[in-house]
Amino acid sequence: MNTFARCLVAGWLALWALAAHALVVSDERGVRVELPRPPQRIVTLLPSLTESVCTLGGCDRLVGVDRYSNWPAAVRALPQLGGGIDPNVEAIVALKPEVVLLAKSSRATERLEALGLKVLVLEPKSHADVRRVLDTVAQVLGSGDAQQVWRAIDASVAAAAQSLPAGAARTRVYFEVNNAPYAAGESSFIGETLTRLGVKNIVPASLGPFPKLNPEYVVRADPDLIMVGARSAQALEQRPGWGRIRAVREGRICRFTAEESDVLVRPGPRMGEAARLMADCLRQKARGGAGG
Repeated sequence: MNTFARCLVAGWLALWALAAHALVVSDERGVRVELPRPPQRIVTLLPSLTESVCTLGGCDRLVGVDRYSNWPAAVRALPQLGGGIDPNVEAIVALKPEVVLLAKSSRATERLEALGLKVLVLEPKSHADVRRVLDTVAQVLGSGDAQQVWRAIDASVAAAAQSLPAGAARTRVYFEVNNAPYAAGESSFIGETLTRLGVKNIVPASLGPFPKLNPEYVVRADPDLIMVGARSAQALEQRPGWGRIRAVREGRICRFTAEESDVLVRPGPRMGEAARLMADCLRQKARGGAGG
């Protein structure tokens, strides 16, 4: 074989190897994003996506994260690139990522794409979404067993449900995401976990996953138990009319620490731990629980 033929064969082999590793990934927009190979430089702009990448073995490929990503501890040393909604585009571009993973709510998607970056929009809001996003992240990484991670989450939620006394099932729960107040409705991933724990969410699916409520709505609904982050719970008892709520009168309020709140409000690999936190709350505070 002459030199020209050998070069031609080598070129074809190189192209074949490149094509063998190429990826086409569809995101939440239905956009198909082509990646020539599993990316080695990744930026994540949503804490749950950061956690998913790391759980699937890709933490060492992260080159930057949003300011709220803080788990696992290793990501705290990475460059922080602003908020997920309005990140620092210039700082992201400077890191030369091969792909940026962000939420649908981000205002930076089109600008990042206009600057030539590959962008994947992934925003889990339900248990099914989390499972699908784990699959997509594993596909991007070209490694990691997404189904094994999901099975571990599912088993942990089931174990949390089985740990509860039968009396806890009658509890009507209000879960406040922040003090606007925004609540976790039945159709949210938090609401789905509450349903699996066997309790009743006072915010129906018809209001959406995370509706902003009129505070009077909660007063009228009169929940038996309130779950809220300590950051949002300040002066909760002093809200107009809230002294009449059964949960407030009887002190049935679970105030989660900042670290616990991070676990609870992130739809990702730590949802099993979130279910355990909710179950602990129910055992301690719910009527019919060990503490009630």
